[in-house]
Amino acid sequence: MDELHDFLGSHFIYTYENGWEYEFYVKNEDTVDYRIHSGMVGGRWVRDQKADIVKLTNGVFKVSWTEPTGTDVSLNFMLNDNKIHGIIFFPKWVHEHPEITVCYQNDFINKMKESRLKYETYPKHVVAEFANITYFKNEGINNEKVISQAPYDGMTNDIRSGKLTF
Repeated sequence: MDELHDFLGSHFIYTYENGWEYEFYVKNEDTVDYRIHSGMVGGRWVRDQKADIVKLTNGVFKVSWTEPTGTDVSLNFMLNDNKIHGIIFFPKWVHEHPEITVCYQNDFINKMKESRLKYETYPKHVVAEFANITYFKNEGINNEKVISQAPYDGMTNDIRSGKLTF
């Protein structure tokens, strides 16, 4: 996969070295959807997150965005190595009150903005980790079925086994 247009529509499941499991869909040239299956904010899911998506070099792509929570994220997809390097800058309030963000964010944008103003932002809690890609399939651009329901226990295994398809 050498060109940006080949990367668009990619659906991944990956596990960070710290054990956190995420699912990520590159919906189109400036939008991503994702589900968080485990970790500090496990159970959170988001659709239509605007992002900066670029090709760095052959087989290497970067996706970066700022969430309504104030969390900044940057992911480097190193597809030839089946790895991702992610860095997440959690505001202090998300680190101290992660339960507020564990929801379908799109229905709670105002709550995220209110929490961002109500609680402290600094110092940021930085998580920089490598992850192994455990699933990859191109599901096509703008496939609304990929991230269309809340995460559930065993969902990533259902996707990897083909029990849950899009």
